Amino acid sequence: MNRRIFLGSSLSAAVAATLPGTVHGNTLLKMLAVVSSSVVGRTGNGDEITLEESALNELKSALRGQLLLAGNDGYDAARRVLNQSFDKHPALVVRPSGAADVATAVTFANERDLLVAVKCGGHSFSGKSTCDGGLQIDLSLMRGARVDRNARRAHVAGGSLLGDLDHECMAQGLVTTAGTVSHTGVGGLSLGGGFGRLARKYGLTLDNIKSVDIVTADGVLRHASADENPDLFWGIRGGGGNFGVVTSFEFGLHEMGRTVIGGDLVFSIDRAKQVIRGYADYIQDAPDELSLDLIMTAPPGGEPGAVVIHAVYSGNHADADRVLAPLTKLGDPLSNTIGPIDYVALQKVWDNSDPRHGGDYIKSGFVTDISDAQIDAIVDGFENHPDRSTTFFYGQSGGAINRVAEDATAFPNRNAISSPTVVVSWNEGADPEPHIKYIRSYWPTIETFTDGFYTNTGDYETQANVNKNYRGNFKRLVELKDRYDPGNLFRLNANVRPSTDSP
Repeated sequence: MNRRIFLGSSLSAAVAATLPGTVHGNTLLKMLAVVSSSVVGRTGNGDEITLEESALNELKSALRGQLLLAGNDGYDAARRVLNQSFDKHPALVVRPSGAADVATAVTFANERDLLVAVKCGGHSFSGKSTCDGGLQIDLSLMRGARVDRNARRAHVAGGSLLGDLDHECMAQGLVTTAGTVSHTGVGGLSLGGGFGRLARKYGLTLDNIKSVDIVTADGVLRHASADENPDLFWGIRGGGGNFGVVTSFEFGLHEMGRTVIGGDLVFSIDRAKQVIRGYADYIQDAPDELSLDLIMTAPPGGEPGAVVIHAVYSGNHADADRVLAPLTKLGDPLSNTIGPIDYVALQKVWDNSDPRHGGDYIKSGFVTDISDAQIDAIVDGFENHPDRSTTFFYGQSGGAINRVAEDATAFPNRNAISSPTVVVSWNEGADPEPHIKYIRSYWPTIETFTDGFYTNTGDYETQANVNKNYRGNFKRLVELKDRYDPGNLFRLNANVRPSTDSP
């Protein structure tokens, strides 16, 4: 037996036995535990690096949060993301308790050029919030939201979920745009864009960010707002995780009643073209208070699918019937659940729609119109399959989103009216290749109608695609990368490479 481990364990057990209660004892055990061997990790460029026992113990002692290695309790839960097709094993996982721990972890990684992944809610479709051989920073211990009712501001810890934000804000009669699934991480959603049921009314989630605290690659905690580090503030709103780890957000909030009008109209899938055409016509002139998403889905097992219009009206209830009246032109639905509903409850209705026991693959883009040819491509290429679920999704854009200038934030896709998305999901253990192959043959028939893509979803495929997608903001983003992350420590994202690392 390793003598150091034996002495450490014996001392821990002896002292813990004198403490009243297991909580104190377990805490001390954690404090006295040591890392007993070196670990092999990987740099950002894929080279192997040895993380010495002494360095790991120094890191562990510097943290108030947790350092997890393979075999430790909590390691497997931390390393996994929602998309189960990514089964990666970081060399180490740091679960910070606050900004100081984040800075310690970032400094440790930067000094060794370690590959770094940052996890908040674990929703990354492309698996970029975990990694093989690197350092994963799991922010799940840093959760909570505090609302300043008078200032109409929410202060949100960097590891929080959207449900934390909605719950606290709505209790005060306030809201901000916050996605459509309550267990999504605030960080990933906000920094890349942030579509949601209120985005047409109040803008993207990132349009409502007033300031952030962020640890940049040099391990420095910086505050970024319109008045302090304004260049960094511009870049984080659409530049994703390229510039650091956000430890705290400040959001602007809006007055809104707790009850909205929302629900689903469900139609037979054999009426798909008619329903999509009606949807496309309607969204052209829809008021900002109305959000309309369209979902065409085919479940596994060859069962017949359906087309769903998901409607949310957050305006004056007295106007709801008039605003929603054009939907009656779509004909009689199989079911209609539209009616008054608690907004926080509505934000959770899709919580179980995300794959969590299998794998999935997604492609998405933005469109500025929905033509008959586009509708034909969507419906004609859509297939059900006995071993997978297939979903096509139109997420409505427009409204307040489009009234922000393309260069006002780093998020450039301000001209879209909707974002077509296709997803296939399969059970854990199934061969993913035939399902991915299907999407890769189906998506190009739709992609020809798109202009850019949403960096929070999908497979970017090439660096050239990423660069092009940032449009006129790309040059400025590279300049920011050179300033705040010249070594490209934060590369697991829709990566803006520094100028010294350009292909």
